[in-house]
Amino acid sequence: MADALWRRTASELAELIRSGQVSSVEVVEAHLERIEAVNPELNAVVLVLADQALEAAKLADQRKATGDGELGPLHGVPVTIKENIDVAGTPTTNGVVALREAVAPVDAPLVERLRAAGAIVIGRTNLPDMGLRISTDCSLWGLTRNPWHPDLTAGGSSGGEASALASGMSPLGAGNDIGGSLRNPAHCCGVSSLKPTTGRVPHATVIPPEDGPLSFQLMAVNGPMARDIADVRLGLEIMNGPDRRDPASVPAPLALPGSGGPVRVAMLPEPPGGSTDARVSEVVRQAGAHLAAAGYEVAEVTPPDYETAVELWHSFLFTELRALQPVLSQVMGETAQRFLTAVLDSEPRLDLEAYVDTFVRRRRLARAWGDFFVEYPVILSPVWTRPAFRHGWDAESEQNAVATIELLRPVMPANLLGLPAAATPGGLVDGMPIGVQCMAAPFRDDRALDAAEVIQAAVGRLVPVDPFVNGG
Repeated sequence: MADALWRRTASELAELIRSGQVSSVEVVEAHLERIEAVNPELNAVVLVLADQALEAAKLADQRKATGDGELGPLHGVPVTIKENIDVAGTPTTNGVVALREAVAPVDAPLVERLRAAGAIVIGRTNLPDMGLRISTDCSLWGLTRNPWHPDLTAGGSSGGEASALASGMSPLGAGNDIGGSLRNPAHCCGVSSLKPTTGRVPHATVIPPEDGPLSFQLMAVNGPMARDIADVRLGLEIMNGPDRRDPASVPAPLALPGSGGPVRVAMLPEPPGGSTDARVSEVVRQAGAHLAAAGYEVAEVTPPDYETAVELWHSFLFTELRALQPVLSQVMGETAQRFLTAVLDSEPRLDLEAYVDTFVRRRRLARAWGDFFVEYPVILSPVWTRPAFRHGWDAESEQNAVATIELLRPVMPANLLGLPAAATPGGLVDGMPIGVQCMAAPFRDDRALDAAEVIQAAVGRLVPVDPFVNGG
C-alpha cells in the first residue's frame, strides 16, 4: 500500500492511520519519497522538514498505540504551508532574499490549529516575490513548474502549494488570497481551494510588518487547498474561528439554514469587462449543466455592477501598492518589480477624495450584491478567462501585464466584498485543467463548497499526476 499512499486524500490517510492499516511514519515517508522523486523537476517545496516530520510521525504513532487522548481529524497526516505563513522555527521568506533568515518563533494561528488537529508540517512551498504576481517565480527560490506542463505557469501566488498538491507531494496545504492567490493556482494545476469569507480564518504574523495596509486587512485571507473538495471543507473546519492575535477574526458557524428550495445559480460564462476564451466559457457552461443535473436552477445572469466591482478592486489595491512601491522595490527582484511597475503605470492615480470614495462605493455595491444573493445564492464563473499562460509571459511587456490583470477579473469581486469562493476543476482544455469558481454570500462558505462538490463529483478528480506526462 505504501507506494499508493501519496495518491490518497488527506481524509483517506487520516482514516487509514486511525484504523491501523498504516502508520503515520509510513505516510510521511511516502510523501518524503514523493518529494524527493518529483520536486527537483517542479521546485514547489522549497524547504523540506524531513527530520521534524518523521519525529512528529513517530510521536503520532506512539500516541495512537497508547490511546493517549482522542485523535484529531488529521492525526498523523502530512501538510505543506506557503512561505508567507509563519511556521515556528522556519523562515517566513515571502519569496525574497531580504527575508531569508526571518525565522518565526511561533506558528501562525491556522498552523497551530492544523497541528492541534494532528497534522504534521512536512514542508514550505514557493510563492512569487511578496505574493504580488500570479505566476510563481521568485527571486529567492526560483521558478515553480506546473506538473501538467513544464512550460506553463503553476499560477500564483500559492503556486508552490498547488504544484505540490497536484503532483502528490502533499495531500493538504495552506495558502492565502488577495487577488485569487488560492484560486489562480487551483485553476492552473487542477486542484481545489477555498477563499473563505473575510474574518472566518484568522491571520497573524510575527515577521514585520505585522499589520499590513487596509487593502490587505479587508481583502486578504488565508485558506485551505487540496485535491478534493471534502479535504478543503475539512481544512476550513479546522482553520475556522476567531483568534486573539487577529482582531478582525470572528466566530461564525460553518453552516447556516438553507432556503428550503432549489438553489438558484447565476452563471457567468463570459464575465463582463474583457474577453473570455471560448473554451473556458464552454467549461463553465458544462459546470452549470452539472449543477442543473443535481437540482440547481441555473440561469445566465450577471450580478449588479460587476465591472464596478472589478474597478474598485483595482482602485483599492493598486492605490496602496503604489504608496508602498518605494519599500517594495528594496526587497523585490527585478522581474517582480517590472511586472508590478507595468501594472501600476497602467492604472489611474487616485487623489485622496477618490480613494475615500472607493469605500462608499464598495459598501453600496455590497448591499446590491446582498440583495442579488437572495435571488441567486451561488454565482458560477471562470477563475481565469483563459488557460494557463507560459512562464514569464505576464512580465514581458506592459501590454501583457495589463492583459494578465484582465484575465484575472473573475476573482476580484470575492476579495473586494469579502465573499467565499470555492475553486475546482471544471474539465480539461488541450490537456490542461480549467478551473471554475463558485461564489456565495458572506459566511455561506458551505454553499460555495456544496456547489463545487457537485461539480467535482461530475468531473472527477484530475490529480495527482506525474510531472509533464501531458505536456512532454
